[in-house]
Amino acid sequence: MEQRASQRSVPSQKAVDPMIGKVVAGRYRLEARLGEGGMGIVYRARHVLIDRVVALKLIRPDLRGETHLRAWMLREARAANRVDHAHIIDIHDIGETEDGELYLVMEYLVGTPLSAELARGPMPIARAVDILEQMCAALARAHDLGVIHRDLKSDNILLTQRGGRKDFVKILDFGLAAIARDPRLAPKGAIFGTPEYMSPEQARGEEATPHADLYALGVLFFEMLAGQLPFRSSDRDTLLEMQRTHPAPRPRSIRPDANPTGEAISLRLLEKDLRKRYRDAHHLQEELKALQRTLPAQAWDLESSDGAPAPPPPPPPQSPGVIEWASRAALFSRMVSRAYPSGNAPPEVMNGLATAWDLAARANRLEGEVASHTRKLEALERRGRALRAEIGRKVEELAHEESRVMREAAADGEDVEKVRLELSAAEKISGTTRTQAETALRNGSGEPSVFERAGAAAATAQAKREQLGRYENKKGAREANARDLRRQIEELRSQLARYAEALEEDLAQGREKVAVRTREGLGFEKGFSEVSNLLLNHLRGKPECRDLVTELMNANQPNGPTPSNASESGDKFPGDKRV
Repeated sequence: MEQRASQRSVPSQKAVDPMIGKVVAGRYRLEARLGEGGMGIVYRARHVLIDRVVALKLIRPDLRGETHLRAWMLREARAANRVDHAHIIDIHDIGETEDGELYLVMEYLVGTPLSAELARGPMPIARAVDILEQMCAALARAHDLGVIHRDLKSDNILLTQRGGRKDFVKILDFGLAAIARDPRLAPKGAIFGTPEYMSPEQARGEEATPHADLYALGVLFFEMLAGQLPFRSSDRDTLLEMQRTHPAPRPRSIRPDANPTGEAISLRLLEKDLRKRYRDAHHLQEELKALQRTLPAQAWDLESSDGAPAPPPPPPPQSPGVIEWASRAALFSRMVSRAYPSGNAPPEVMNGLATAWDLAARANRLEGEVASHTRKLEALERRGRALRAEIGRKVEELAHEESRVMREAAADGEDVEKVRLELSAAEKISGTTRTQAETALRNGSGEPSVFERAGAAAATAQAKREQLGRYENKKGAREANARDLRRQIEELRSQLARYAEALEEDLAQGREKVAVRTREGLGFEKGFSEVSNLLLNHLRGKPECRDLVTELMNANQPNGPTPSNASESGDKFPGDKRV
C-alpha cells in the first residue's frame, strides 16, 4: 500500500481527479491520488525538472476558507520539521500557491498503515513492543521540543521497510500538532481528535499535554495485545464518556495469552488520572526496553508473514525528461527530410522544426540551472537537518536525564513525607515524655526510667530531624539538578527555533529562484507541446513517415500500445515530463 499521510484511503473511482497533471507552485506535477484525510488530499507528485518524487498534501477545497484549519496545516510542517526524527515523516516544502492553495510536500513512502496490520488480529508481543518503542522514541523527541501530536491512531502510523528491515515506523499527520504554550489556534473547550484514541482530558475539552499522546500509545498497545480497542461504540458521545470515566479492561480478559508485563504497561498508560501514567515518554521507553530484553529474538522484522524475504517497495513510475525533447526534435527532422527530400518544406514546418530544436536546447540548459539551484537547496536542507538532529539528540539526552532525576526526586519526596510523619510522631512522644520527666523532677519523685524514656525520645526526634534534613537536601539537590537540565534544554530549544527561522528564510529565497526558473520551463513545455502537435498533424499523413511516427508515439507511450489518434489519446510530448 502506498503512503497514507491521511486518515483513510480513497477508493479507486472511475472519474478522473481533475487535479491529476496539474502543476502546484510551479514545481510539483500531481501524478496520482494517494489518500484523503480530515484536512487535506494527498497526491504522489514529481518535481517537473528534477528527479524527486514526493507526497503532496493540498488542503481540501471546501476548507480553503477556514483560516484556523489553514494555520493548523502550516503548523504541521513546522512542528514536524522542528522535531526531525527518523520515525517522523520528513517535510520538504510548504507554502501557498498564487491562487491561494495551501500545500505541504512530504517524503514519498511505500508501506502499510498499522490499522491494516491490526485488522488481522493480535500481534506477537515482540513485534508489538518493537513498534511501540519506535513510536515512543519519536514522541520523546517531539515532546522534548514542545510538540504534541494530539491525534495518534493506527491510521497515522505507517510501517515501511528500511535497510532490509520490516516494520520501520513512520508517524504521519501532525495536522493537530500543538506547539506547547502556543495559544493561537484551538478555541478553549473545543474537542479535536479521534474518540477511540482520545485521552480523558481531551474528551473533557481540556488542553492536550504529552500525557495525551501516552494515553493514545496505551490504546494502540492494547489493540496490538488484545486485537481490539479497549473502548468500542458506534456513538461518539458514548465513546467520549467511556474515555472519561470507564476503566480499561484487562487485555488478558480478551486474550488470555497476552503478555502480563505488556498488559501492565498498557493499563498504566490508560489510567484516567494522567499523574498515574508514566512520567514521560522517556520513562515509558525505559520500561519497553526492559521488556524487550526479556523477550526471545524474532525474525519477523526481516521477513514477510509467509516466511519469504520481504520484497523491496516498488519504485514510482519513471518518465522521460527534457533530454528526450532533443530526441523527438531529431525524429521530426528525419520526418521532414523524408517528406521533403528537396528541402522545400512549408515555412510553418521549417519554423516549427527550428522552434523545437531551440526549445529543446533552452530547456536542457534550464534544467541544468534548476538542478544546480536545487542541489544547493538540498545541501542547505541536509546541513539544516543535520544541525536540527544534533540539537534534538542533545535535548533528548538532557531530557532523558531530567526524567530520571525528577523521578528520583519524586521518590525522595515520598521519603521526606514519610520521615516528616515519623518526626511528628517522635516529637509528640518526646514532648509527652519530657513533660513527664519535668513533672517528676519538680515533685522530686519518679523512677529513673522516666528520665531515660525522655532522653531516648528526644534522641529519636533529633535523629529524625537530621534524617529529614538529609532527605530534604538530597531532594533539593536533585531538583536543582533538574532545573539546571531544564535551563539547558530551554536554551537549546531557543537556539533551534532561531536557527529554524533563519534556515526557512534562506530556503524560501532559494525555492523562489527555483520556482521562477521552473515556471519559465513550463512555458518552454507548453511551446514544445504546441509545436510538436503542429509538426505531427502535418507529417502523420505522409506514408514515408509512418514508421517514424510510430517510433515517436511508442517513445511517448512506453507502457502501452501506440494510439491510433494521438490527439484523442490526450498525448502531450513534454507534458508527460516529470523528471
